Amino acid sequence: MLREIRPAIVLLLVLTAITGLAYPLAMTAVAGAIFPSQAQGSLIERDGKVIGSALIGQEFKEDKYFHGRLSATLAPDPNDSTKTVSAPYNAANSGGSNLGPTSKALADRLKEDVDKLKAENPNAAVPVDLVTTSASGLDPDISPEAAEFQVPRVAKARNLPDAQVKQLVASNTQGRLLGLIGEPRVNVLALNLALDRATAK
Repeated sequence: MLREIRPAIVLLLVLTAITGLAYPLAMTAVAGAIFPSQAQGSLIERDGKVIGSALIGQEFKEDKYFHGRLSATLAPDPNDSTKTVSAPYNAANSGGSNLGPTSKALADRLKEDVDKLKAENPNAAVPVDLVTTSASGLDPDISPEAAEFQVPRVAKARNLPDAQVKQLVASNTQGRLLGLIGEPRVNVLALNLALDRATAK
């Protein structure tokens, strides 16, 4: 019996070593050599200090900054561990709100957000990605239309001409991958950093 079981045990150990250790370590080394920034989390630094990642959104509330997509991620309530509280862009608890199209809570929240944005820029249609959350709750990008919608507010708060802020949006817009995959997008953190650099001059 041991003679029949022994090859299976040896095979299990060999495959575990290959697929569970050798292969992941080799891929990590290759990724680190070919794509060092991406392998380290696409971290973004300012003045030598890490301030975020190009892959995970951040919450910007001030008028002088572009705002990203809404995030429905949650975290445990520090005052009551049986409850949760809103924690935008919480990478430890990625997920959407799970509210369906017939949800009254979702409809009420959408109406409130649309009304608020229409008051901010009454001459433009509200882009859908400014009032909807992503499935992960971590989306770092918005559409170019969502960025352009916010230009008047940001320009006014920064005391800049709209044209200059629009140019920053255009220069921070990334196209489709290989011209085919995905949609044009603007990384909110990168755009806000470019905005800070432009106003620091």
